Formats: sequence, C-alpha cells, structure tokens
Amino acid sequence: MPVSERRTQAERRASTRAALMAAGRALFAERGYENVSSEDIVATAGVTRGALYHHFDGKRGLFAAVYEQVEAEFVAQFDFSSLDAGDPLGVLIAAVDQFLLLSMESEVQRIALLDAPAVLGWEEWHEIEARYGLGLIEAGLSAAVDAGQVAPVPVPELALMLLGALIEAALQLARAEDQDEARTRSGEALRALLEGLRA
Repeated sequence: MPVSERRTQAERRASTRAALMAAGRALFAERGYENVSSEDIVATAGVTRGALYHHFDGKRGLFAAVYEQVEAEFVAQFDFSSLDAGDPLGVLIAAVDQFLLLSMESEVQRIALLDAPAVLGWEEWHEIEARYGLGLIEAGLSAAVDAGQVAPVPVPELALMLLGALIEAALQLARAEDQDEARTRSGEALRALLEGLRA
C-alpha cells in the first residue's frame, strides 16, 4: 500500500475519532450521560455505529475518553511555573480560587463531577482525578516545604488529602443552589486550611 494511502487512512481514523470526541463531549455536557444514546452520538458525529465501537468500544468508552480530555484541559490551565519565586504557598492558595472558579463551568460540572463517578465508578474516577491533579498539589507542597513556609510533612499523603478536599468542595459547588455563595464559602474554608499549614 502506498505511503500516501496509509497516511490518508490514518488521517481518516484521526478525523473519525475527533468527530466522535467532539460530538460526545457536546452531548454529554448538554444532556448528561444517561440522556445521550449511541445513536445520538454517531448521528451528531456523522459516522457509523461501528466506528463508535471500533474507536471507543461504545458509549462508556467514549465518555471515559471525553472525561480524560476535560481533566487534561482543566489541569493545563494552572500555571505553577512561579513555585520557586519565593511564595509557593501563595501560589497554591491562588490555585484554589482558580480551581473553584473553573469548577463552576457547566461542562466540568456535568462531565467531571456529576456523571463521571456514576458512569466510571468511584475507583476509576478517583484514579483519573488523582493522575491529573495530584502531581500539581505535590509539587506545590514540596516547594512550600523547601521554602520553609510549611513544616516538613509527609507530602504525598497530605497532597492526597488536599485533593480530596478540593474534589469535595467542587462537588458541593456543583450541587449548590447558590453556586456563587458556595464558591465563596468553600474558598474561605480551603484558604484557611492551607494557611493553617504555615510554619
């Protein structure tokens, strides 16, 4: 098979996958996982049902891929490049406010917070949450310890506990009737938690 033809097939596969991802993401965000059928997805993507199963092994597999995409984009919005600038704890505290603000986005709430635990199960959901967010928290805590802002602590364990606190705050936010008030209250609580670590 000519190289040009192989490239064309690879491009077609990539295009089909991208169309399924875009369709699934839009539909899951708008309607929620339970209210989206496989037929809805393939019709919106303009592909066959077989393509959905070939690329993602069905609706659940597509949802898992979409959720990972949302998580990766979410985490990419945080800039921890200034951790070594003298106030890493301040960077962490500012990141908490940014985290809560981003958690108010309807797509994040529906896909990552409300549907993902139910669709994927708690263990798989938590593993993905940890894979994307835990490293940032550990880096921030380690830098704060190195700077003398935080007393020496078991960083991996504390980072996991802080991740849990952030996730719980985001879940409360997603379910709150008054999300602005919930964000304010959660922000105050999380900032107090981090300020309490100061040496």
